[in-house]
Amino acid sequence: MGLLGAMVVGGAVGRRSARRQMESMQASQAQQQAIQQSQAQAAQAQAQAAQAQAPSQGKKDPYQELEKLGNLKKQGLLSEEEFQKMKTQILSGM
Repeated sequence: MGLLGAMVVGGAVGRRSARRQMESMQASQAQQQAIQQSQAQAAQAQAQAAQAQAPSQGKKDPYQELEKLGNLKKQGLLSEEEFQKMKTQILSGM
């Protein structure tokens, strides 16, 4: 086999190696895209879960609030007028 034969074989091996490298890169890119998509879906699900919990955490139990107000009044930290005003606000929010 002469120089020409070696060049043909070398060229074929080089093309095959390049093709394998290209396929490997494409597989890596596809895998990376799948990971990114999965992360985006997880972040979206987490955001939706946080939104679902936010309203329930924002609301306070009016009975507990009234109990706290009563304790503040007993301790002398609230006047009767302040107590009645705050009690009305709590009850109107129910």
